[in-house]
Amino acid sequence: MGRRRVAPAVPAGLPAGLPAGLPAGLLAGLLVGLVAACAPSTAVEPDAPSSPPPAASPRPSPDVTSAAPTPRVPVYDPTAPAQTPSAAPVRLVVPSQHIDMRVVPVGVADDGSMGLSENAFEAGWYEYGPAPGDPAGNAVLAAHVDSVQSGIGPFTRLRDVRVGARVEVTDDASDVHRYRVVSVHKIAKEGAPTSSWFARDGVPRLVLVTCGGAWDAKTRHYADNVVVTAEPTGG
Repeated sequence: MGRRRVAPAVPAGLPAGLPAGLPAGLLAGLLVGLVAACAPSTAVEPDAPSSPPPAASPRPSPDVTSAAPTPRVPVYDPTAPAQTPSAAPVRLVVPSQHIDMRVVPVGVADDGSMGLSENAFEAGWYEYGPAPGDPAGNAVLAAHVDSVQSGIGPFTRLRDVRVGARVEVTDDASDVHRYRVVSVHKIAKEGAPTSSWFARDGVPRLVLVTCGGAWDAKTRHYADNVVVTAEPTGG
């Protein structure tokens, strides 16, 4: 079944007069947020074992509590075409790393960052961009590596994913979209190429993002982002 996306209110500090569809500048701002930090209230040792993820549930609610600053989303021009209805992703599986997560739709937090669930066992799909299965652009799924509420999350293992690994995303129409990993990068948050992560055109890709690198107790942020890019296999 299709899911029509409704544009969020424009976050404070962004240009006024934005259209009903999410503009390009906002996506740039959101990207900066995702890059800014995946910062839990307290740091958790990333190599600690995680508990099994919750079972996938039907059509999650779009009302998601945003966690600490995450990648900022670029704002697109008012002339950008409205998104067509797409089936929303509800489950993400990376078999090689035993990642099996519920996916919930997320939008833009008040500070202009990508609003993520504080539950590290839930991945957030940026619902104002492409969805898995769309003919063009990047479907972005992100999650915290850990959080005070849920402890170590499955995305702590994202850094160990290898090129060629299989990724599957199931949507709320029960269609399974299959991908193969083509790159895995650890990128410093400062100056990260976030606009390319949220691209709305070009070949379709799946982009998975979380935090990585050293924990900075002073800023309460991780230094880097771990970014996994995958392309459809057509199978």
